[in-house]
Amino acid sequence: MKKGCGLAFGKLCLALVLLAGMMGAGRGQVRTESVLQDPCAVYRCDEGGIIRGRTDRKEMALIFTGDDFADGGSPIRAVLKDKGVKAGFFFTGDFYRSPEKKDLIRGLVADGHNLGPHSDKHLLYCDWDDRSNTFVTRDEFSADILANTKVMEEFGIRGEDAPLFIPPYEWYNKDIVDWSRALGLVLFNFTPGTSSNADYTTPDMPEYLSSQTIWDRIWAYERRDPDGFNGFIMLIHIGTDPKRTDKFYLRLGDLLDELHERDYRLVRIDDLLRQ
Repeated sequence: MKKGCGLAFGKLCLALVLLAGMMGAGRGQVRTESVLQDPCAVYRCDEGGIIRGRTDRKEMALIFTGDDFADGGSPIRAVLKDKGVKAGFFFTGDFYRSPEKKDLIRGLVADGHNLGPHSDKHLLYCDWDDRSNTFVTRDEFSADILANTKVMEEFGIRGEDAPLFIPPYEWYNKDIVDWSRALGLVLFNFTPGTSSNADYTTPDMPEYLSSQTIWDRIWAYERRDPDGFNGFIMLIHIGTDPKRTDKFYLRLGDLLDELHERDYRLVRIDDLLRQ
């Protein structure tokens, strides 16, 4: 939460990624070679992970992550349906396994949203201060991700249909990117700058941001970036700690209306990066 491949990363490159998902993750085995050439030649990256799509089109993607909390699930789903917007939802294995969340997940699948993995146990992969210091072994990482993708199958989400992966805490390093690719997964993260990902903060935290502050920062970023929100990946949490009563997801309808007024097209994350 704290903080190419050229044309080959089109249909052919994606097909290779999906094939790797079937050959690697589907069998519970780790591939020893990367199936991607260099997505960072097309998309903006950080530590090898994609953090922004192409900026020559007025398209952006909205994604939601979840582990413990899902209090925003019903209102978020209702707003997206009302506005005709498809989004990406990336949940931990524990989220997918929770009996209280199963109806929500089935509803999101039925609505046509893109669902994917967010790790099984929401592991912290590397040090906040020394990013090169990896906290997990490759085997631990692989076992955790495969457990996450395995439980997704209960909802009809097959590994080959979910090649995109956003890391827990939205924090990773080059090791994690490489290990993800070896499993047939493409690691991506939110585009930094708006503080929309800070909607999880609670008033007792030094870094707490109110929903109004987040709202103001979103539009301040759009004004100062020459590309606006073109190719932008905006992250909001599907639920937050009860200690946060100022829920930013309750402003989702207003956010989508404003983006529409500014002529942005909201697409699924897999469509944003597939192009």
